[in-house]
Amino acid sequence: MQDSSSPRPGIERPALILGSSSRYRRELLERLRIPFTTAVPAIDEMPHAGETPEATALRLAQAKARAVADALPATAGRTLVIGSDQVATFDGLQIGKPGTHERALAQLQAMRGREVLFHSALSLLDTATGQTDTVDVVTTVRFRSLSDAALDAYLHAEQPYDCAGSAKSEGLGIALLEAIESDDPTALIGLPLIALTRMLLAAGYPLLEAQ
Repeated sequence: MQDSSSPRPGIERPALILGSSSRYRRELLERLRIPFTTAVPAIDEMPHAGETPEATALRLAQAKARAVADALPATAGRTLVIGSDQVATFDGLQIGKPGTHERALAQLQAMRGREVLFHSALSLLDTATGQTDTVDVVTTVRFRSLSDAALDAYLHAEQPYDCAGSAKSEGLGIALLEAIESDDPTALIGLPLIALTRMLLAAGYPLLEAQ
């Protein structure tokens, strides 16, 4: 388990764990300037047969939070565990992380000039009560119609092979996009912070106390 920051003196908070190995989610959570640790949930992330993209994202977000919570020692106090998962869907099919340049190029070629839906599911589990707050934040992304040469150049420049959809909207990948429609600008990057802050506040987690 990895520490991200130290607690501010005088402010009592339950422990907070981000159940993810994603550096993108860790960097997003660091924006809130609150102490947390990270843990990698040991789960099977393969979609189930006949499962919708939304159902896959929601199930995996909950499973990640539960796996991390179940691995905590019995002596652990109240802990809030964050689980998150993102599934992209295009023409009714789920789009995974490309992993290679060739697969990334094929994804971008198929999506140019088209709309892609990104389901960014978020789950917050409270170990004190066993309750879980879960939501799916949907982002609609419309890709520009760019040439193969432009797409290839982008991939060589940013190498987004660990991103579903093969484009980093927070980086040069924004040049591939014509429009983004969402209630939460951070959802597309991988962790919906508007939804997360709502969940934390509802759980009684102090976010905005004087420092």
